[in-house]
Parts: sequence; structure tokens; C-alpha cells
Amino acid sequence: MQPVVTVGLDGSPESLAAARWAADEAEKRRVTLRLLHAWPLLAPEPAHASAEVDQNYWAKRLVHTARAELQARHPGLTIVGSMVADDAQNALLQAASESEMIVLGSRGLELVESYFLGDVSMTVVARAERPVVLVRAETPLAGAHPAPAGRVVVALKLSGSSDDLLDFAFHTAAARGVPLLAVHGRSVPLHARVPWGVDHAATEEMTRDAQRELSKALRPWREKYPQVDVADSIRLASPAKAVVQAAEGATLLVVGRRAHRHGVAPHLGPVAHAAIHHGRCPLAVVPHD
Repeated sequence: MQPVVTVGLDGSPESLAAARWAADEAEKRRVTLRLLHAWPLLAPEPAHASAEVDQNYWAKRLVHTARAELQARHPGLTIVGSMVADDAQNALLQAASESEMIVLGSRGLELVESYFLGDVSMTVVARAERPVVLVRAETPLAGAHPAPAGRVVVALKLSGSSDDLLDFAFHTAAARGVPLLAVHGRSVPLHARVPWGVDHAATEEMTRDAQRELSKALRPWREKYPQVDVADSIRLASPAKAVVQAAEGATLLVVGRRAHRHGVAPHLGPVAHAAIHHGRCPLAVVPHD
């Protein structure tokens, strides 16, 4: 199957911002962009029908308008439109299994009214087999003049495998030609707290241990992507707070979630939840073992 980046379209400002971000990413990765519009009430295509009686007129117009705008911005990019007569959640999960990533609009903590946002997008983030990227309407690429590129920030737990997470983060940084920052947040434990603050000897030892683990996790990826300028940061704060703060001004924040296992309800961890609700930059949620 040809590599593809898929974006969900529903006509909202958030989904259009997501489409612009996805087009930029697809061009940099040199893959096809698929514009997906899903609606259970799409009518079967008649053999011959005028626009006046075409029940799918507005769905077609939505996809056609977005495609025309994106093609004008990216004349060399292959863009295909896809309309599916299915529930959005089902269509997006199926599309995710066929794509390098799926891109959706996001409103964070604001009131959700769009079909592709809210419960649908959260379920897709929690269940998708491939990375899901959430983009807000106010991200730089939503405007006429993109802001200067920032960096890719990746959040690491340092427990278990992070290969899928790091592969995605390094690949994205390399494709965009931007630096990468690997962040690990670690709360100060009770035994390191004293009445006047913290035990600096204990926190320094904690930081050294975490730094060794972080350097070990990054070493093979630095070797695989020598063109990527990599920095790392150990922050003595809750992982969620550390990651959200580190992502200010980033091109993309990359966080992980445990892949869904049979018999276990899908869920997102506190870092992913904090990034979805409080982060301002585009967010990639990457499933991993």
C-alpha cells in the first residue's frame, strides 16, 4: 500500500487547520495526502445526477474546496479525496490502520461541537493502531504566513521500550529539518523533601541516574539520525507539567500511550491527557508496546 497521511475533514476551522498541517507533513515525508470525510447518511453515487439533486453535494464541496486550497499551497503534493458512508469513529480507525498517521482537529478544553472532535477524536487517539496528530485552529500553519519552525519535543518515561515513540519523533524532526528535545519529568519523592525545601544531594543523584538512562535510550537514535540536532532535559516536576512546559513554541509534541491490548479498555495516561487539554502546539500520540 502506498504510504499516506490521512486527515479527517468535517468543515470546522480545527479540521481545516489539521488539513493544512497534514499537507505540510505529507509533503515533507514525500507521501500522499488523503482527505477523509465520513458521514453515515452519504447517499450511494447515482449514475447520472445534477448538482441540484445530488444529496452528497455539500460533502463533495467540502472535500473539493479543501483539496483546491491545499493543492495551491503544495502543487507537487499528491492529494486524494475520500468520502465514506460510515460513522466517523469507525472510518477514522480504519483509515488509521492504513496510514502513516491520522491528523484531526482539536479544541483542547473548549466546548466541543464538531463531529470529528470530542468523544470521537479521543476514542481514535486511544484506539488507533498508528500515530494520531491533533491540531488546534490557532496553530501557526492555520494562518497565511507560517511562523518560523520550532523543534520537535518528545516525552520519555524511561521505563519499557520507547522505540516506536523515538522513531516517530526522530523521523519527523529529520523530515522537517528541525532540532529535537527529549524531555523526562520526574517528581521529587517524599524522602527527598525536607522542611526547608528539597535534599539537593538526593535530587542531584536522581538527576544523574535519569540522565544516564535518557542518554542510553537516545544513543541508537542519535546514530541512526546523525543529521538531527538532539538535546535532552531532565526536569524535577510531574511528567505532565514538565512536558507541557517544554512544548511551548514547539513544532510538534510527541507523547506515547500503551498500545491497546485485548481485554483491556483503551485509556490515555496523565501526560497524554495534559498535553491534549493544555498544550498549544500540534500533538502526536504514538501507540507503543
